[in-house]
Amino acid sequence: VQLQASGGGSVQAGGSLRLSCTASVSIYSGTMAWYRQAPGKQRELVAAIRSGRDTDYMDSVKGRFTIFRDGPKNTVYLQMNSLKPEDTATYFCGLTAQYNRYWGQGTQVTVSS
Repeated sequence: VQLQASGGGSVQAGGSLRLSCTASVSIYSGTMAWYRQAPGKQRELVAAIRSGRDTDYMDSVKGRFTIFRDGPKNTVYLQMNSLKPEDTATYFCGLTAQYNRYWGQGTQVTVSS
């Protein structure tokens, strides 16, 4: 399983970015999710979308971030609006399927005040 993440960058507070994660397998094979890790902090779950339609978000991004997918493209997106400096981190996409978790490479998001 390979996951290819892209879309990070540097923006000012209040700006937007869209992250993409393309999988080498069907994105309906498990739960796709975005995680982030800031320097000196643990990796945390940002948003997840299950093989059905259920989604979950960490409290601090609710109403600002949206996870959605394009099945034919095997791609999951994270639309990030109203970005804040505290959103600065390396973002990783992950696929959890059949008791295994697969990771993509990280993509850096930097939000300046």
